Amino acid sequence: MGDTGEVGDKGDTGRGNIFGRFLRVFHSPPHRVFFRSPIPNPQSPIPFPRSFNPQTTVQYDGCTLWRTVIERYTLPEMGNLWTDAYKFKTWLQVEIAVCEAQAELGYIPAQAVAEIKAKANFDPKRVLEIEGEVRHDVIAFLTNVNEYVGDAGRYIHLGLTSSDVLDTALALQMVASLDLLLQHLQALIDVIRQKAKEHRYTVMIGRSHGIHAEPITFGFKLAGWLAEVLRHQERLQILRKSIAVGKISGAVGTYANIEPRVEAIACQKLGLQPDAASTQVISRDRHADFVQQLALLTASIERFAVEIRNLQKTDVLEVEEFFAKGQKGSSAMPHKRNPIRSERLTGMARIIRSHAIAALENVALWHERDISHSSVERVILPDSCILTHFMLVETTDLIQNLLVYPENMARNMNVYGGVVFSQRVLLTLVEKGITREEAYKIVQENAHTAWNKPEGNFRDLISKEPRVTAKLSPAEIAACFDPQHHLQHLDQVYQRLGI
Repeated sequence: MGDTGEVGDKGDTGRGNIFGRFLRVFHSPPHRVFFRSPIPNPQSPIPFPRSFNPQTTVQYDGCTLWRTVIERYTLPEMGNLWTDAYKFKTWLQVEIAVCEAQAELGYIPAQAVAEIKAKANFDPKRVLEIEGEVRHDVIAFLTNVNEYVGDAGRYIHLGLTSSDVLDTALALQMVASLDLLLQHLQALIDVIRQKAKEHRYTVMIGRSHGIHAEPITFGFKLAGWLAEVLRHQERLQILRKSIAVGKISGAVGTYANIEPRVEAIACQKLGLQPDAASTQVISRDRHADFVQQLALLTASIERFAVEIRNLQKTDVLEVEEFFAKGQKGSSAMPHKRNPIRSERLTGMARIIRSHAIAALENVALWHERDISHSSVERVILPDSCILTHFMLVETTDLIQNLLVYPENMARNMNVYGGVVFSQRVLLTLVEKGITREEAYKIVQENAHTAWNKPEGNFRDLISKEPRVTAKLSPAEIAACFDPQHHLQHLDQVYQRLGI
C-alpha cells in the first residue's frame, strides 16, 4: 500500500515531491533483472532501462520474479549500482585485475590478458540461465564470460575462490555507493547551512519535554542539525577507508594457490587495500559497520523529520512542508496539508535500523566461512543504500523548500504573557538579594496562575506583584522579558559552523 496523500506517482513535476524529477530503475538483489538492451561492455557505461511498469514481473523457468522490493524509492543514481549488470561488471573488473597482476608477475602470458580484456563480456540473462542449471552464480558468470573469451579464458580465476571475486567486487559496489551518499550528504549540509543563515535571528520558543522552555532561534535549531550531519560526513569518510578492502587469498585465506603479491597488485588496480587477515571471506564486521553507519545517519534524518512533523501540527504551525499546486492531503478532508514527506522519512529510518540488526548477526560465521550471510546481504545492502540515498535527496529538497512562519513562532512564544521568561525574573530577584527559594516561590506562583488560561498574562502579574515591585523597577522587569538576552551568545555557535 502506498503512502496516503502522496503525489508524484504518475510522473508529476511539482516542487513538493521528488518522484516526478527522477526516473526510477530496478535493482537486482535479491531480485534479478533481465536486460533487453545490448549486452553491456565492461569498459563502457552500462545501459539501463529508462522506463518501467511498476507492476511488471519477470518470467523465468516457470517462475515469476518481482523486479524489486522498493522500486518506489529507487532513484537511478543508486539503483544503477545495485543491478545485476553492474554487479557482473565489478566481478569482471576483479577477474581482469587479477589476470593483469598474474601477467605482471610472469605467471600467465601477457598476450592472453590482452585477449581477455578485448573479448571479455557477459549477458545477465545468459548468466541466469546457466545458474539455473549449475546452481552457482560465480560459475555461471565465468561460464558465460568464457563463451566470449574462448581459449584464453583458461587463465581467468586461476587460484581464486568465489569469495575472492564476490567480496572484492562487493567492496567496489559499497565504495561507489558511499561516494554517491557523500555527494548527496554534502548537498544536505549546504542546504541546512543556508537555511540556518536565513533564520539565524528568527526567534522561536525552545521546548523541553514538549513544553515551552526558553527562547531560541530557528537558525540555532538548524545549527544543531548541521553539526550532526557534519559528524556523519566525518564518519562516512572514515568508513570509506574501512570498506575499501579486497581479498585475493584463496579458499581459506592462506594464499595456498595464489601469492599475496597478486592480491596487492590487483587491489591497487581496483583502488582497494588488501585485507590484513582474511579467511575465505572478508570479515563481516566491516559490512556491519557499513550498515550501522547508514542506520545512524538515517536516524538523524528521522530526528529532523519528527521535529518538522511536530512543528507542523495545526496548534503549533511554525514550519510546514511545501505543498505543491494540485497536491491533495486527504481523500476525505479537503483542508488537510499533511507532513507526508517527513512521515515517509520516519518510516524509512525504521527499515534501515532493522537491517543493522541483520548485519550484526552476519558477523558470526562458522569457522573460515559459511554462506548464511549471503542471502541477508542480497537484501540489506542494496536496500540500505537505496533507501539512504532516497532519504538524503528527499530531506535536502524538503529543507530547501520548507515554509517557515515567524509570526506563528512569535505568537507561540508569548502565550500566557511571556511565562517562558520565568528564569530571567527568578535570577534578577536573586541578584537583588532575595533567596533563591523565596524567588522561585514568587515566580512559580505567578507563572502557574497565568498557565493554561486564555487571559493568562505572566508579565502583567509580575508587574503587579508587590514582592517583585519592591525589588525591581519597571525597566528592570521589562528587561527580563527581552528575548535578545537569550540570543547574545548564538553568534559563537554560528561561527563554529560557518553559518
